[in-house]
This record gives sequence, C-alpha cells and structure tokens, in this order.
Amino acid sequence: MEQNVLEIDIQPTPNPNALKFIADKPFKLEGNSSYKSPMECGENKLALKLFMIRGVDQLHFFDNVVTVTKFNYEEWDNLEGKILEVINENMPTHNADYFDPDPEADRRKALKPELLEIEQILDRTIRPGLQGDGGDIVAMSYEDHVLVVKYQGACGTCPSSTTGTLEAIKGILRDEYDPEIEVYIAPDF
Repeated sequence: MEQNVLEIDIQPTPNPNALKFIADKPFKLEGNSSYKSPMECGENKLALKLFMIRGVDQLHFFDNVVTVTKFNYEEWDNLEGKILEVINENMPTHNADYFDPDPEADRRKALKPELLEIEQILDRTIRPGLQGDGGDIVAMSYEDHVLVVKYQGACGTCPSSTTGTLEAIKGILRDEYDPEIEVYIAPDF
C-alpha cells in the first residue's frame, strides 16, 4: 500500500535560522502554537517528534505552516530532510484540532485597557506578518509612554526584530495610539 506523501513547500523567513514548512493540509485548525521545548508540546505529538531532531530549537504551528527555528550550530542541509520525514511519518495520525491551553486569552482578560488597545492594534497591523513568518509578539507592559514587548517563535532570534520590525511597530503605534511611545524588547531570562 502506497503512503500519501504531503505536498510541502519550504520557504525562508527573515530569520536565517527559521524555515517555514507549508503543507497542503492544516497543522493547526484554530489559532497558533509556539513551543520552546518538548515539555510544552502537550497533545501535539508532531511537535514532540520534531523536537527529537538534533538542532531544532523552537516550533511555531499556524494553519498549514510549521516554522522550525534551528540552533546556529546545525546546518539546514542536515535538517530539512529529517524534518520532512518526521512530518510525513506523523501527519496521518496528527490531530490538527489538538488542544493547547490558551494562556493568552486569560492574560488579555486581565490587561489594563491601554495595553489591551495596543494588543488590538498589533493584532490588526503587525501580528499577521509575524505569524506568517513563524513568530509573534506580546505587549508586556506600558507605562509613561514606554511599551515593553516580547517576541515569540522565530521572531525571538531574528536579526530584523531589533531593527526594522521594531521601528515599524513604533511607527504604527505612534500613528495610531501614542505619538510619544517608545518600544523596547523585554530581556530574555
């Protein structure tokens, strides 16, 4: 019996350590999932299997895209085939409607109104592009015209996250929210 092989297109992201694996079937039906370790994978067995590949640092699942971020020491030539093999072997049993706890929904319920408004601007303007490249952003705090953000997924190690992307965020928020806003990236501990 012949096994169905997925059609998977591999595309670069602005982060040289992250590639998008775009399939003809969904990996995640609703929302998105970012994982920094195997312990975070929960019900997502495909993510767990991908973390078993030496060199995989982070994963981001969104619709029909899995963005894989690698450690610097590993070359894409060594990883691409292994990633494709794991995806093809595990997709027949992968549940794209897997349950992921949504701490973001709970976090947003508790946000101050000004931070919630900033998140809504980011939802409409910045977040779709970041998610399309396998990442995301969270507004951590806003006080005295200073916004602190944290990148997720591939954005966390992307060179443009500290330059062009950050400037775009600042420009949009100055136009739409606070003309005096400054935007800083939270330190990663």
